[in-house]
Order: sequence, then C-alpha cells, then structure tokens
Amino acid sequence: MLSLILHGRRSVELQKWRSLRVATVSIVQNAIALTNSFSSATAGDVSTTTFTVSYLVESLGLTTRLAESISRKVSFEDKANADSVLKLLRSHGFKDSQISTIVRYYPELLVTDAEKSLRPKLQILQSRGASSSEVTEIVTKVPAILGKKGEKSISLYYDFIKGIMQGGESSSKCVDLLCHSLAEGKRQNKMRNILVLKELGVPHKLLFSLLISSSQPVYGKGKFEGTLKKVVDMGFDPAKAKFVEALRVVYEMSDKTIEEKVNVYKRLGLSEVEIWAIFKKWPFFLKFSENKIVQTFETLKKCGLVKEEVLSVLKTRPQCIRASEKKILDSIQTFLDLGFSRDEFKLMVMRYPNCTAYSAEMMKKKFEVLVKKMNWPLEALVLLPAVLGYSLEKRIVPRCNVIKALMSKGLIGSENPPISSVLVCTDQIFLNRYVMKHNKLVPKLMAIFTRDHVS
Repeated sequence: MLSLILHGRRSVELQKWRSLRVATVSIVQNAIALTNSFSSATAGDVSTTTFTVSYLVESLGLTTRLAESISRKVSFEDKANADSVLKLLRSHGFKDSQISTIVRYYPELLVTDAEKSLRPKLQILQSRGASSSEVTEIVTKVPAILGKKGEKSISLYYDFIKGIMQGGESSSKCVDLLCHSLAEGKRQNKMRNILVLKELGVPHKLLFSLLISSSQPVYGKGKFEGTLKKVVDMGFDPAKAKFVEALRVVYEMSDKTIEEKVNVYKRLGLSEVEIWAIFKKWPFFLKFSENKIVQTFETLKKCGLVKEEVLSVLKTRPQCIRASEKKILDSIQTFLDLGFSRDEFKLMVMRYPNCTAYSAEMMKKKFEVLVKKMNWPLEALVLLPAVLGYSLEKRIVPRCNVIKALMSKGLIGSENPPISSVLVCTDQIFLNRYVMKHNKLVPKLMAIFTRDHVS
C-alpha cells in the first residue's frame, strides 16, 4: 500500500475508525439495492438566458448569480410551462423555499410538462401511502426522483430513499423489496454501496448527493470495498464531507499515481507528514497534474513569496492550486491598481491565499464599500484580508449600513469601529453589539440591516 496511506496509522484518531474495517466487510455482504444515474439537460439558446434568469429571480427570489448558474443548465423563453410547474408544486404543499431548492438541484423540472409528466409522478409518490409532508420532504432532499421514468422505478426509488431517511425496519424492507425487483449490475451495486456508507455513518445529505451522481466511487464492488477500507484506514470520519471527498480521490487514482503525486510535492519541499496533513485537510490536493502543481508553485513566487512562504501557503490553503496562472497574475494587477503595494499584496496572500481567487470586478465592489464608503484604511485589509472573502450582499453591506446609520446619529463616535469588530463576528453577535442595545432604534436598525445596498 502506498506510503501516504501507511504514514501515521498509529494515531489516536485512526484507532477510532479501525474497527470500521471489519464492519465494512459484513455490511457489504448484506446490503443490496437499486438505482440509475440521471442525465442532465443542456441549456437552451443563449438568447433565452436573460429571460430565464429574470424569471428565476422574480418567481422564486433566487439571487442573480444562482439564477445565472441554473440558466446554464436549462433555459426557456416562455414562462407558461414553468408557471404551470410552480403552480402544481404549490398545490401539492411545496413551499417556495422547497421549490427553490428543487429547482437549484434539478432545474430540468422547469421544462417538464406539468400535466403529462410531473402530476403523474407526484400521484405515484402519493400512492405509496406517503403523506403530503413526506412527499415534499423527500422530493426536496432528492429532487432528481422526479426525473425517474415508470411507476415501478419511481416507487422503488422512493421506497429506497425513505428507507435511508428512516432507517431501521423500513430500510430492511426496502432492501428485501429491491432484492426481488432488480437484476444484478451497476444499479444494484450502487445502492448496495450507498447502504454500506449509510451503515458507516455517512450523513443523509452526502448519501443523496452520491445517489443522484454519476461519479464512480459508489459503482462496482471489489474496487469500492478496497477503496473504502483505505479511506477508513486513513482515519477519515464518515460523518464528515471529507470522507466522501477522499473516497472519490482514492477510487479514481491508482496507488502508483498517488505515489507519483506525493513525490512531486516532496520534490518541491513538502515532507511526507505535511503531505498527509494537507490531504486530510483537502483530499483533492492530490488530483492535480504535475504541471499544474509546479505552475502554481512558480506563479505564487511571482507574487513575491519565497519558497518557504509558498510552502506555508500550500499548507494553509491548498485550494489555491485551483487558481489559474492568469487569474493569480490578474489578481496582482487588480490589487496594485487599488493602491496596495507589492509587499502588502504578498502579506495578504500569506494571510489569506484565497484573495487571489476573486474576480477584479468583485474586489473593486468590496473595495468601494470597505475603503471608499466606510473609510477603513488599506492597512486594515492588509492585516485582515479574510474580510474580502465575505459575501458583499449578505454580510458586508448590511453591517456597513447599520454602522453608517449609528455614526450619523453620533451613537458610536465619529470614527469607524475596527473592521474586525464589525465583520468578523457572527450575525447574532453583531446585532447584540450594534443593534439591540439601542432599544428605541431596534426596529429601524433591523430594517436597515435587511437592506441589500449601502445607503
């Protein structure tokens, strides 16, 4: 077994999960079931994109960014059909928040024929004896169930999902039903493997993402078992998302390939212990090609970092490897144009490597609010560059609105409070600190807090 996997196996954390290796074999032998992967629809003409985005924003209250993302998967130029779909879902008890979730993960639903396709499927689900609330809950959690075809397939799929959600006896009945209903093959393997992960403690949310995914980790039998043993042996916690991430990476890469990636990082100066620690932090760390790894290393040097500083950045935020050379270089120019020196930019990268990942447009918008409107000095951002990663609409602007209102009334002095005091804390702490103590102004301040623009 590759040296990365063997390293550090005797840790206390590993002991916690070692017993799972034995349980895994038993679970794999006893679990069995069904599934299909879903095909995704392609987006329509570019000419319909604007209409689709506007419709999603106005009808479901989605953000423009999310609506644009959905429009790349499906688009339409007439609202009649989409209106029919939304009306039908609402008539079956779906709340708008649930419909938004469904559309986000299964946007093809909006171009489905409401009467000929969607209504019969909802009726099939209800025929399983499910209450209205059960149907809405399961469809919201696994929207792609509405993409299944045929009464038998939809019914079996529903029973399986419900079994996973409820566990216990219903889960066992579901397995028995599937044993008699499906032929051997990929679909059966996929459901069996998902049940294995369920028994290991993988949360429903992660199980459902694998259920509707066409990714490989839950297909097959022998390779799945071997991969699962490796990931468990590495000490990953099945209750965490990184467990599934590691499962994907190890499944898709041979021992030889992983060893080669490890050697690339070792040649750049990382020790095997450090590589192991980074992999535990972000498993996709080993998915990049040698050229990409080396290129990122050299590009970070162009930011002014020396070798040891680059290694420190990789250990702190390995996700920066995803950024292209052009994006990192463009980021340098963006910060220089905003008035930061090269030395200040270097410090910001060291403290918050993700600052190289944002678009020039977004950085300029945040700079406009934080520096020009709020008058925080550049030095404040250099010392705390992580604030550049906060949402402009959800955190930065609402809080700055409140501070500006308080300053205009002379309630917190004429100078801004520290940027950390305003932006780093949770919403509740911020409200307690700057809103709730001003009893007579609470309603007004709360109204300001909920606005989406700087006054």
